[in-house]
Amino acid sequence: DWDDVPPSSALEEISEEDALQIIAEPLLPLQSSTLRDYVDHSETLTKLVHLGVDLSQVEKRQKAGQLLLTLDFEKDIKKVLLFLKDVGVEDNQLGPFLTKNPYILAEDLEALETRVAYLKSKKFGKAEIAQMVSRAPYLLLFSVERLDNRLAFFKNELGLSVKKTKDLVVRLPRLLTGKLEPVKENLQVCQIELGFQRNEIQQIVFKTPKILTASKKRLKQTFDYLHNIMGIPHHMLTRFPQVFNSKLLRIRERHTFLKFLGRAQYDPTQPSYISLDQLVSLPDEVFCAEIAKTSIQDFEKFLKTL
Repeated sequence: DWDDVPPSSALEEISEEDALQIIAEPLLPLQSSTLRDYVDHSETLTKLVHLGVDLSQVEKRQKAGQLLLTLDFEKDIKKVLLFLKDVGVEDNQLGPFLTKNPYILAEDLEALETRVAYLKSKKFGKAEIAQMVSRAPYLLLFSVERLDNRLAFFKNELGLSVKKTKDLVVRLPRLLTGKLEPVKENLQVCQIELGFQRNEIQQIVFKTPKILTASKKRLKQTFDYLHNIMGIPHHMLTRFPQVFNSKLLRIRERHTFLKFLGRAQYDPTQPSYISLDQLVSLPDEVFCAEIAKTSIQDFEKFLKTL
C-alpha cells in the first residue's frame, strides 16, 4: 500500500542493553524468529492476541516485534487502548488497528492527545475523527505541523474551500499519511497528459478522491479508451469520474458488446443515451436486461468471441 509507511521517528532504535535484556529473560525461547514462540511466556503478547492482534503480521513490520517484547500491558499498552477507544476506535477494531500500527504503543500519550485536539480545532467532528483514525491507522503518528501542512496542500493545490478540503480527507484519510509525490504526479497527468482544466480536476478529485492515488498507467489507459476509442468528451468524464475506478476490461467488454448491438450511445442529447455510470456500475444481469436489452447468455457468448 502506497501509504503504509510509518514516519521514521515512530520508533527509536532499541539499544543493545535493551536487546540483551529481552534475550536474557530465562523463560523466553532463544533463536526464535517468530513472536508466537514468546506468547506462552509473555502476558503482554497473550493479552494482545486475545485482543485480536495478528502477531504474524506485526513481526513483518520493522522493529515492531522487538517493541512489543519491551512493553508492559498494564503500564504501557492499556492507556493507549483507552485513548483509542475514547477517540472512537470500536472494541472489535482495536486488534486489527494495532496489527497495522503497533508503533502507536510507543508514542507519548500527550502527543497523541495534542494531534486529536488539533483535528478538533479544525472543526472535524468526533465521528469524522474516529472514521479517519480507523481507516488510516498511521494518522496519529504524524505531528500537528505535518497534518497542518498536508491540509493546506490539498486546499491550495485543488483550490478547495475549507469545508470541501475537510470532506475530501474524511473520505480518503490516507491522503494525510501517504507520500505526496504520487499525488502531485497524478494531478500533473490529469492536467498535462489528459488535458483536463483546473476546475474539472477539482470536480473530479472531489467526487472521486481515489484518482489522486491511482496508478498513473491505469489512469492513462482508461482515459485513452474512454476518450479516444469511445469518444467521451472531457466534460462528460468530469460529470462521471467514478468511471476511472472501474476495471478497463469491464468498460471494454461492455462497450464492445453495445457497439455490436448498435446501442453504444453516450451522447445525452440522444434518446438512447447510456450514462457512464450505468455502463460501469450495474451488475451484469441488470446491464444486459436494462441497457443492452438482451440476455446475459447472449453477453457471455459474445465475450467468448473476443
